[in-house]
Amino acid sequence: MPAPERSPAAAGGRMRAWAELLRVSALFTVPGDALAGTAATGRRPDRGTAYAVGASLCLYEAGMALNDWADRDEDAVDRPHRPLPSGRITPAAALGAAGLLTAAGLALASRAGRPALTVATALAGTVWAYDLRLKHTAAAPAVMATARALDLALGATATGPAPRAGRRPAATVPIRHALDLAPGATATASAPTGHPAGRRPDAAVRGGAPRRAPDLVAGAPVTGRGTAARTALRVAAPAAALAAHTYAVTAVSRHETQGGSTLVPLAALAATAALGAFTGLGALRTSGGAAALVPLLPAAGYIGTAAVPLLHAALNPSPPLTQRAVGGGIRAMIPLQAALAARAGAGGTGIAVLGLAPLARTLARKVSPT
Repeated sequence: MPAPERSPAAAGGRMRAWAELLRVSALFTVPGDALAGTAATGRRPDRGTAYAVGASLCLYEAGMALNDWADRDEDAVDRPHRPLPSGRITPAAALGAAGLLTAAGLALASRAGRPALTVATALAGTVWAYDLRLKHTAAAPAVMATARALDLALGATATGPAPRAGRRPAATVPIRHALDLAPGATATASAPTGHPAGRRPDAAVRGGAPRRAPDLVAGAPVTGRGTAARTALRVAAPAAALAAHTYAVTAVSRHETQGGSTLVPLAALAATAALGAFTGLGALRTSGGAAALVPLLPAAGYIGTAAVPLLHAALNPSPPLTQRAVGGGIRAMIPLQAALAARAGAGGTGIAVLGLAPLARTLARKVSPT
């Protein structure tokens, strides 16, 4: 006897259930992490960036599925309409989806190189630790903040050309040139075996003994000392900004089912104002005139998206207004990421990220991001 065909209505209901479980309206807040991290390094997005975005999306969705699986008993009391307590999706299916999405995220990160895979592994571990054990502890906001900072770092580590096996980077000196250095000789990228006749070397060796150039090793850039440290410092500031916003939103979300907190939304409102000043007014020191408007506009959008719902939640800390404040804080990730990218000098990236905001707002009317 043939199996009955599934009706379009049933198929549509199942798709909506998965959309609710995975909170697809919040997906638009994810790509900006990797793009802001790329902008912080001063490099342009490339194939590695695309792998980082894909990995971030998979790991974010894994966290959403795992979150509902871990909270299924609690949601049965506080939010019985959610996909798991309502029976529209089975717990086994949600847990299986979390595992598959995590594996897919790590596989995509591995395509961007070992450093990206290392960061993605730390991110995946943070997500699973949060959902399974740390969500209902005092450490929860800090753990979520760490996850967002790692997501930005994933974009920074995945972007950029990596030397191919068996090939020497462009600005390198072969090991034989380092071994052949004689007293009075120098090694530079333009003249690796000596110096032009009649010209005194810039780094002449005195005392009759050759001086070892520390960067003259096989495959190492001649001028690469300190590059990694400088990149890390450039990434640290936007990662800290994104982490601070995530901490504030997560702290507010801990009261979204019961409400009753006034101080937490007020503290989050203060953090929003400080981050808006950091991203927007900080651009005035590095750019002037019309160029300063590029980071100022998303910074203003960030404050407008996050601040108003937080103010309402502080004045009336009811569950509906607190949930609205959390939703606004999630959507505010997008203009914040855009402002951070623009502040780093990637105005085009900032505009592209900001273009995701209307899509997130439209989809949030159909599928809640919380």
